[in-house]
Amino acid sequence: MTTTAKSSRPKTPRPRTTRPGVPASPEGALVTVGDLLDRLGGIPARRVLLHPTPGTATEADLLKILDGNERLCELVEGTLVEKAVGLEESMIAVLISAEILNFARRRRLGRISGGDGPYRLFGGLVRVPDVAFISYDRLPGRKVPKAPIPDLVPDLAVEILSRSNTAAEIRRKLGEYFAAGVRLVWIVDPKKKTVRVHTPANPSVLLGEGETLDGDDVLPGFQLPLARIFAPEEEAS
Repeated sequence: MTTTAKSSRPKTPRPRTTRPGVPASPEGALVTVGDLLDRLGGIPARRVLLHPTPGTATEADLLKILDGNERLCELVEGTLVEKAVGLEESMIAVLISAEILNFARRRRLGRISGGDGPYRLFGGLVRVPDVAFISYDRLPGRKVPKAPIPDLVPDLAVEILSRSNTAAEIRRKLGEYFAAGVRLVWIVDPKKKTVRVHTPANPSVLLGEGETLDGDDVLPGFQLPLARIFAPEEEAS
């Protein structure tokens, strides 16, 4: 009887694709829940939803959560991650949104979204900035797509820090935003009453309550004295 030996040549591994500027996730690296939390930026475990099982969640799962008003979540590496929120943060977001809206609408520059507007930065990565501005140049036909999670990247993303945000989480978000094409990011710290301004090419700039935030080349001419968002009662008196 003649036997045919099977080839012992090792299989060529399929190349893994990575998104520009976003580090690939090493296969098999997640051994414990702690590994997952570290990957997500050292966030508290209470912000990670266990259903669907982390690593298996899809945009459809995210939409179910958002449509049901159960929690405000983002989709990161197949995991639903609850956004850190608070009343003061929400109020500051509304004030910033109003300032940008008033400025952009008069000049017909673009559209503004609030803290429940999801953006698909890459496949499998959906972020929900607390405030975002997207210019008409980035909107097809100057119209907002009907898809609930469109393939759009804002020009400006604003993140307002809450108690459970971590520095590593924010660093990760910055890397993702800039890799996707966001041009300007404001990190607002209500506790310290500061705004740190980030752009892709230049060092960040920290502004205090007595200083004025500008729109760089994303919102040319925009000026926002920070006292308006950190001490609105004084501004109104």
